Amino acid sequence: MSTATPQTASTLITNIGELSTQDYTDGAAASVLHRAAVLFEGERISWIGAAADAPSADAVVDAGGRAGLPGWVDSHTHLVFAGDRSAEFEARMTGQSYAAGGIAVTTEATRGASDYDLTRLLLARVAEAAAGGTTYLETKTGYGLNLEEERRHARIASGVADQVTFLGAHLVPNGVDADQYTDLVCTDMLDAVLPYVQWADVFCEKGAFTEDQSRRVLAACRKAGLGLRVHGNQLGPGAGVQLAVEFGAASVDHVNYLSDDDVAALAGTWSGWDGGGTPGTVATCLPACDLSTRAPLADARRLLDAGVPVALASNCNPGTSYTSSMNFCVATAVLQMGLTVQEALRAATYGGALALRVHTGTDRDGQRAVGSLAVGHRADLQLLNAPSAAHLAYRPGMPLTGSVWRSGVQVR
Repeated sequence: MSTATPQTASTLITNIGELSTQDYTDGAAASVLHRAAVLFEGERISWIGAAADAPSADAVVDAGGRAGLPGWVDSHTHLVFAGDRSAEFEARMTGQSYAAGGIAVTTEATRGASDYDLTRLLLARVAEAAAGGTTYLETKTGYGLNLEEERRHARIASGVADQVTFLGAHLVPNGVDADQYTDLVCTDMLDAVLPYVQWADVFCEKGAFTEDQSRRVLAACRKAGLGLRVHGNQLGPGAGVQLAVEFGAASVDHVNYLSDDDVAALAGTWSGWDGGGTPGTVATCLPACDLSTRAPLADARRLLDAGVPVALASNCNPGTSYTSSMNFCVATAVLQMGLTVQEALRAATYGGALALRVHTGTDRDGQRAVGSLAVGHRADLQLLNAPSAAHLAYRPGMPLTGSVWRSGVQVR
């Protein structure tokens, strides 16, 4: 993200009326502090506590009693694209059902866009997300669907997004044999994108990739050293969740149709996890997409009650969820998915960080955790134009994100 102004050596954000830290260090519950302050030193949080006890700093920002919370961690987006699919959206609103084949429309438009145009569009979308409080995001390839285009999109994304996922297995292009295309994804295409990506994903769904094809993709990408994610159980019951568990994927995303066995399998990946070691498979819910496709909302309440950590993500893409508003996702989770405000905040911050495996790390020169506010974590903070985070659902749709800091730098 490149939407920031130069930083001072230290910045104190003080007079925060309500501070939701979402800090789960050592398994502790997230804390909510009142009349709080946070001190940034460079890119790092160096102190958190009562405003009355705050140390001095080079610069001081008076929050004026507003609510503070971590920047959103958006763990599922598709931002490298050109073109428009509003006609498809209108058709769905008249009753046509969603099918994966609409991806081909975006593929054609994106292939025709120059590097300059794709980069410009990507930067604009990231800036929109940052203005809405998102300070860390993942994005995917998947609108290239041939070797050169997938490599090009991965290269462009790697210069802008925090993490990039290889999604060559998004859809089988028209006129191409599915097994031959799967072989390409698993070999030459995978080799081409490896310098630019950290993750691999597969759309395991009717109309996209079968269970066998998805297994081949996951096995090849794991062998290549990539972390794994799965698009699963979106359009109906399927193998996606079970494959994600089998391969130790960091997340399985969509999860609209879950059997009892699916929920139990996901819960089993978290058995005994106490905040240290390797996390299990996060269930990532994409409520904006569910509303746009008129699908049943993912049952986040059921997952949480079973002990499965949940992430909320925007799924920003041109076909089924053309929004990067995590505020909207949080409001929907509270108003329609049965989550409390704090559960929704956790899913949109710490949950996303878990899904991207950036929830820990406090070294000055190493990885700093995102998605929570604690000493040593990356200095990502947002202030709302409201006295409490409850206003995100209490006043849905209002532009409540007021000020945003990313790595200690205020986003403009």
